[in-house]
Amino acid sequence: MPGNTQWTPRSPEYQSQKQCKKTSFAFYQAVRDLLPVWVLEDMRLMEVLHWEEGGVVSSYSPSEALLYALVHDHQPYAHYLLNHFPKDALAVPSKSFSCCQSRAPHLTMAVRYNRLQILKEILHTLQTYPCEIRTVYINQQGCQRVEGGKTPIHLACELQRVDCLTLLLGHGASPYIKDCSGKTPLDCLLQLIQDSTQDMCLIRLCLDSLLLYMPRGVPLSTRQRLQEECTAWQEVLGMDLYRWLTGNSPPTLFTVSMQTLLRALPADRFPEALEEISLPDFLRPLALQKRVPK
Repeated sequence: MPGNTQWTPRSPEYQSQKQCKKTSFAFYQAVRDLLPVWVLEDMRLMEVLHWEEGGVVSSYSPSEALLYALVHDHQPYAHYLLNHFPKDALAVPSKSFSCCQSRAPHLTMAVRYNRLQILKEILHTLQTYPCEIRTVYINQQGCQRVEGGKTPIHLACELQRVDCLTLLLGHGASPYIKDCSGKTPLDCLLQLIQDSTQDMCLIRLCLDSLLLYMPRGVPLSTRQRLQEECTAWQEVLGMDLYRWLTGNSPPTLFTVSMQTLLRALPADRFPEALEEISLPDFLRPLALQKRVPK
């Protein structure tokens, strides 16, 4: 529209924007109230519009509807969207929903809100994508403004979402991926350990789970960091773990065995494939044998 156009309370443009806000809030409220899927889809397809920059009016896409389902943990609606629109539901939403138009925020939002069941369904849906696209999607850096350029696995470590972390790793998230500042997930956890003055149980569970997916060992830069303050890290981590992380001793037989087992599991059936193996609890990855209170 021309830059000198004046919108008044009586102008058609103003009334249109006001109506869009009204119906948009009605849809948000309907998802929040966990209304049945058929009601939500009727609203999304026939009744609800939202206002975009530049005066563009549009209906909600499956991607935007899934974001609402994530915020309010509407699991049946998320299930419907992912099953009926597997590509559109995980596409980049419009500018009014995401300031970064190169990345879809669904994975990071699922981690941030700890929506474990919906995260699991998203990851299963991604298994239907070509390998190259799936790898890029699951390891993509989040929006710099919202997630600080962190990947989903970095965010899971930062927020100590042990179950989310295990699901991401089991579905192919790289434990060696770097965020926009060049830090790996292990660097993030070590920073939390170094800064923490509280109970480190969740941090250690994240660390133990992450290490099971690092068969190549610890990056050189991280080993050097640990060696620079060896006394402090030996006290925090324990001598055995410290020696392994710095490359001065091999991992335990248990660790090597679990790393081999986890690499052999099909990602499209994780964690079900692991649960079907007759293993005693003490041989299962820590995040799967000890459920962390949500």
